Amino acid sequence: MASFCAARTFNIPAMNAGVLRRRASWAAGIVGASVAGAALLRSCSSKRSAPFACMSLSTDTGLKEAVQTEKAPAALGPYSQAIKANNLLFVSGVLGLIPETGKFISDNVEDQTEQVLKNMGEILKSGGASYSSVVKTTILLADLKDFKKVNEIYAKYFPSPPPARSTYQVAGLPMDAKIEIECIAAL
Repeated sequence: MASFCAARTFNIPAMNAGVLRRRASWAAGIVGASVAGAALLRSCSSKRSAPFACMSLSTDTGLKEAVQTEKAPAALGPYSQAIKANNLLFVSGVLGLIPETGKFISDNVEDQTEQVLKNMGEILKSGGASYSSVVKTTILLADLKDFKKVNEIYAKYFPSPPPARSTYQVAGLPMDAKIEIECIAAL
């Protein structure tokens, strides 16, 4: 399957799996993978072929689109606020900064969490998504003791069923933030 999609991406002629099966014993692994992915291969071959379904790597910049809004803080480095790709929106880590000033709303985790989620909402909206379309979040905390406080605020933003989530305490966050949240939303 992967070889088929790689062949499509790099315009390499497809190989006949039957010939491979007769010529080399190792071909059984390739044939097995081809059989297991037959349905996916058919979907890759259809008129509505989606790059994600083929799982191919490509340098085609048309497969991704940067999302940027003035209503959320600008990226602090060489990255995008969010990227649209394969009917998903990948939102970079968001801090509790006030967009107009680039400063934290306050030093406490509750205020920063609220501001992070407001900023994230603006990025989601700019990318054509919303809190209800978020499927995964990752929360980075400066102090895991703030977990309960963050949960109380977080729960107000995500309708049921809430997205899948991971939460970690980290050694440090940009600008000594108390919290950073990133997410993936379905479009």
